[in-house]
Amino acid sequence: MIHGGFLDEQKKYERVKTALKDKNDAIQKSLANAGIDAQKFNVVFIAYKDEAILEIYAKNKDEKLYKPLKQYDILQSSGDLGPKSAQGDKQVPEGFYQIERFNPFSNFYLSLGINYPNGADKLRSRAKNLGGDIFIHGSFVTVGCLPMSDNKIKEIYLYAVFAKNNGQNNIPVYIFPFKMNEKNMSKFTRKYAENEELLAFWRNLKDGYDKFFDTKTELKFSVKKGGLYIFDK
Repeated sequence: MIHGGFLDEQKKYERVKTALKDKNDAIQKSLANAGIDAQKFNVVFIAYKDEAILEIYAKNKDEKLYKPLKQYDILQSSGDLGPKSAQGDKQVPEGFYQIERFNPFSNFYLSLGINYPNGADKLRSRAKNLGGDIFIHGSFVTVGCLPMSDNKIKEIYLYAVFAKNNGQNNIPVYIFPFKMNEKNMSKFTRKYAENEELLAFWRNLKDGYDKFFDTKTELKFSVKKGGLYIFDK
């Protein structure tokens, strides 16, 4: 069994203890099969709204390149394709985020909070209230979040807990409207041809999408006026 400061703190909660009992063996097997050390790995979460998929990429800390580890179905979505911009718009965010909260006593069993609104959201939105409290969580229902079921959130939550316990304080969560390959970009460019603001935003997301999948490394970026991401070379 893995031990450590953050994990030991999380073990104080009954739902985390249950998750460890139910899922630890499967997690250790998945990591071993991928050649990843359970006590030395980092993760990146990637979600695709249109495909309703959440992927986990992982690597050993002393390695540079991430590789695919697990894939889960997102069980429901609210709103439409396009970013979240305001409280009550029911949108799931799109952009480049991090896990900022571990909630072991969530109303949705277990949940991982992301840092929406981030700096880009704040610069891009014209709303007075951008909203917040966006989570990857259990259950089957959502308004603006990513519901994974109580069973699967046990695994997802523990992957994040183990990574943080390994010293990964900033766990990336990249949320895309769809898999941003050329076929999909052409399809959705035609569909949303009259919304140039949205298409410009998606082209900016695609820059990050391409960079991650070309390099398989964690994205480093800044945000410029207008809320566009600038990715380090």
